[in-house]
Amino acid sequence: MQRCPHPSDQYGTRASFDLSANIDTSCWSAAVTGPPGNMVALSICSPPDAPIGRYTLTLGHSGRFEFILLFNPWCPGDAVYMDNEESLKEYVLCQDGIIFRGNYKLPLPTPWNFGQFETGILDACLRILDMNPKYLRNPGKDCSGRRNPIYVCRVLSAMVNCNDDQGVLLGKWTDDYEGGVSPMSWKGSVEILQNWDRNACQPVRYGQCWVFAAVACSVSRALGIPCRVVTNYLSAHDTNANLVIERYINEDGQPIRSRDMIWNYHCWVESWMTRPDLKSGFDGWQASDPTPQEKSEGVYCCGPIPVKAIKEGELMIKYDAPFVFAEVNADVVTFMQKKDGNTEKVTAATLVGQKISTKNVGNDKREDITHLYKYPEGSAEEREAFKKANHQNKLLQQQENQGLHLTIKVTSEMRKGCDFDVYAVVTNNTPSEKKCRLVFGSTSVSYNGVLGENCGFKDLLNVELQPGGERRVPLRLNYSKYGGALTEDNLIRLAALLIDYTTRDITLAVRNIVLENPEIKVRILGEPKENRKLAAELTLQNPLPEPLESCCFSIEGANLTGGRVLTERLDSVVGPGEHVKAKIYFTPTHFGLRKLVVDFNSNKLCHVKGYRNVIIGK
Repeated sequence: MQRCPHPSDQYGTRASFDLSANIDTSCWSAAVTGPPGNMVALSICSPPDAPIGRYTLTLGHSGRFEFILLFNPWCPGDAVYMDNEESLKEYVLCQDGIIFRGNYKLPLPTPWNFGQFETGILDACLRILDMNPKYLRNPGKDCSGRRNPIYVCRVLSAMVNCNDDQGVLLGKWTDDYEGGVSPMSWKGSVEILQNWDRNACQPVRYGQCWVFAAVACSVSRALGIPCRVVTNYLSAHDTNANLVIERYINEDGQPIRSRDMIWNYHCWVESWMTRPDLKSGFDGWQASDPTPQEKSEGVYCCGPIPVKAIKEGELMIKYDAPFVFAEVNADVVTFMQKKDGNTEKVTAATLVGQKISTKNVGNDKREDITHLYKYPEGSAEEREAFKKANHQNKLLQQQENQGLHLTIKVTSEMRKGCDFDVYAVVTNNTPSEKKCRLVFGSTSVSYNGVLGENCGFKDLLNVELQPGGERRVPLRLNYSKYGGALTEDNLIRLAALLIDYTTRDITLAVRNIVLENPEIKVRILGEPKENRKLAAELTLQNPLPEPLESCCFSIEGANLTGGRVLTERLDSVVGPGEHVKAKIYFTPTHFGLRKLVVDFNSNKLCHVKGYRNVIIGK
């Protein structure tokens, strides 16, 4: 019987069965499989739809045994069955991976240690289920519901955040991380889940979207559900379900804060399962989002929703289809808020839902899965999906004004610590001479669109353009100005605002750039074998025009560091262009391909990530 307060036949949490000659895979059954003698070997089989969790097996009056039952994606009768062995290795068995951050022009791979098979992690995952409010209200019904991966995924979506319950993570999207650590400091899920479990289910401080998604992925894989982390670049956050993001700017082109936002990127998870609760055609990947954004049925959770439903514009399908559809398809309307209180519509080409990405099966390359969420732009299938979704703004969207064209161009080398130019490019496609005002500014910005400090600005009152002419206006970004303004995301928002004096038309161009951190070089010293001590030699060159102090390297890796984060602090001051180097020793416990995740911190250069794949021999 299942270990819940009141196991019952009614909820399917208790079953009685006799020994049989053969195993019956459709129900609870048992058969003797060992040879005759003093020892008896029993084979126990559960039905494919048995609830997951802890069980106690009682053999008459002679013995009691405890075991844990998980979803089985290798079993054809299980709702999470996946028939591709390489995919199962990636989405269930793999304990490390890559999460894509940066921006859509430069997706940056961030290594992550999922660690779902590390000591104590499965216990923490089962405790998450037992702490959810549905279990606390009605344990029997909740335990029975755990036969259904749809139900379990929805519970996890709510429990990975702590907004309504004793969930795992507390989110924070400001630079003040007092009482906890920056979300950027995490290298894996193991430390987070261990901290939550050891500290009486108090929320771990702090998480942001990729951390929420990564922890949900770890828990899902631990429970046997194939799962992957997905990144949606230029992700819309639609708060009123009208599929439109309304943005306001001031007369300098700077955004005025509103609830509707476009995040530079946003991460969620996809889980693989059947959807017998829906009409046919919606089995497979289901999107769910543990980041607390909007409430669903009164709780901060989102999904699971079939990815196919998003692509087809089927917004009546459970769960939370309109919100996820808007994240990848919302229209963006921009208005200028003038000093006199009036507003004026602004022409702005704004993209949403770009380069939807996940890690490739079997390697660390990026797989673009945008086609799973959206039909090609402008296609008949796309228009049909918008009709189903009643996405009138997209259907009625007019061609942009082609008279004056405004874009932002950047250079290829934009590294933290360097000075570089960015350009506003204005083209006059009309037969008339044009006189315009051009405002070109830059501001630090967090990945979820919150603005920071000014990084450079210019206001040209008289930009003259001949018919067919082009003007290229540079803006110099100096480290002395942007260095202290950058957030941990290394993002700068570039905005160019063009006002035609003749027609009074207003055109806005916006582009976010990400400044690359230096590379951490990782060298493994020693022969990589199980239970043999190795050293990771870590090297980083200071790219900044100022010294680094309080330098610290740390490493973590599934089956490499014993479920711990290993740290080496350095007392030396590292001047501009100099190298900082450290050795950290570790002992692998299991053979196979492993990922050693590395993090570097200092007073001026924070949360630089790196990794090295290591093949551990027997």
